[in-house]
Amino acid sequence: MGGTAATACRVLACVQRHGPGTTAVPRMRVTGLLLLVAHLLAVGWLTLRPRTVPWVPAANLQPLATIRAELVHGVSWDAVQHLGSSMLLLAPLGVLLPLSAGRLNVSPLVSWTRTVFAAAMISLAIELLQSGVPGRVPDIDSVLLSSLGVAVVHLAVVPGARRRLRRRYGDLGEVTPRIPRVELAPQADALSGGRTYL
Repeated sequence: MGGTAATACRVLACVQRHGPGTTAVPRMRVTGLLLLVAHLLAVGWLTLRPRTVPWVPAANLQPLATIRAELVHGVSWDAVQHLGSSMLLLAPLGVLLPLSAGRLNVSPLVSWTRTVFAAAMISLAIELLQSGVPGRVPDIDSVLLSSLGVAVVHLAVVPGARRRLRRRYGDLGEVTPRIPRVELAPQADALSGGRTYL
């Protein structure tokens, strides 16, 4: 029995040392975390600095009201610029959040849902913080547009990148240590001290 446990430990240690992608995945996670922190700091600096403006509109808590107001006179360059900037602000999170998680074997739908939800919560937190910043106005449509940008970028980049990485480093979920078969001992009757053979 002790020999089997020792063999299992040796196999597991070998897989941990030499398994495919064992050094690549932690490196990807660290890179993703560093880029994620840098991006969030840049977003915070851009969105939470006080602004000196002569007039501030009321906060928009009605979904799609700002989008409709921008497009009421048709699609213009100003409307595209304003709506596009809201979509692009957090769009890199569509790649950075999965990268910082470092998972190669995950359902595309689960990954997409988690990423969009996390980005929506980050965007909502930014909008709530803006309510206390002079010259900044919270807008629920910014949350919607930011989430849409993250969703599009995630769909465009992450599934294909994960497929390529799995092909390159192998399917990490299939790396299973092989342990020699252990025969079952006869069942012992704990009360009588006798053995029963089934």
